[in-house]
Amino acid sequence: MSTFADIRKSAFDTETTGPNPLEDRIVTAALVVRGGERDDKVMSWLINPGVPIPEEATEVHGITNEQAAQGADPKEALDDIAGNLAAALRYGMPLIAFNLSFDWTVLACELARHGLPSMAERLPGLTALPLVDPHVIDKQVDKYVKGTGMRKLKPTAERYGVTLEDWHTAEADAYAALLIAEAQFTKYARQLGRMGPQQLFAAQKAWRAEQQAGLQQWFRTKATEEQGGDPKKVIDGSWPLIPAQRNGGEA
Repeated sequence: MSTFADIRKSAFDTETTGPNPLEDRIVTAALVVRGGERDDKVMSWLINPGVPIPEEATEVHGITNEQAAQGADPKEALDDIAGNLAAALRYGMPLIAFNLSFDWTVLACELARHGLPSMAERLPGLTALPLVDPHVIDKQVDKYVKGTGMRKLKPTAERYGVTLEDWHTAEADAYAALLIAEAQFTKYARQLGRMGPQQLFAAQKAWRAEQQAGLQQWFRTKATEEQGGDPKKVIDGSWPLIPAQRNGGEA
């Protein structure tokens, strides 16, 4: 019987002009395909976002305005990215992304911004997509991780025994997310392995809503002012898509 580690699967990541998936633009993206007793395949894109990249964003992903100016036309690149993601999902491959609602939402907003077909339009009839979010899963299966920032990609990877030499490129982060997911489905096989795509989709949607509601409650009742505490704090719990009419959720 094939395990999650054995099957052909894909992982996706974006690096952007900022932290708001509803407004910021994609600068780089990567799709990594692995498993199924076939060679790994990596596709990557450098995109001219058409807007300046803030210094703080460049400090994260290393792409300068000069480099981005040499990138692909955004409409052409975004159509290619979405087309490849749709092809993987139609094939039945799980699509993995760490904090998937960010990448799924920023892509959705970019497609709309450039007048391109949405992912839903590219995948007619598919409602419960085989999406896997190791960030959501980690918060569900290991609820008591201590330390500020320990839920971010790199420390999460380290907890699952995943090590990489390079971080914060789209290719490396997509690959890390994929390896974390493989480790999760091995470690928590009884809990995760029994779910089909529809069950896992519904579970992650419910887990994300519960997790973000708990985080919102913490900000409203326990966080200090320095920690961002606010009795009216709102954190969106939507997954996999953050609605455009709301403020972006916080991870």
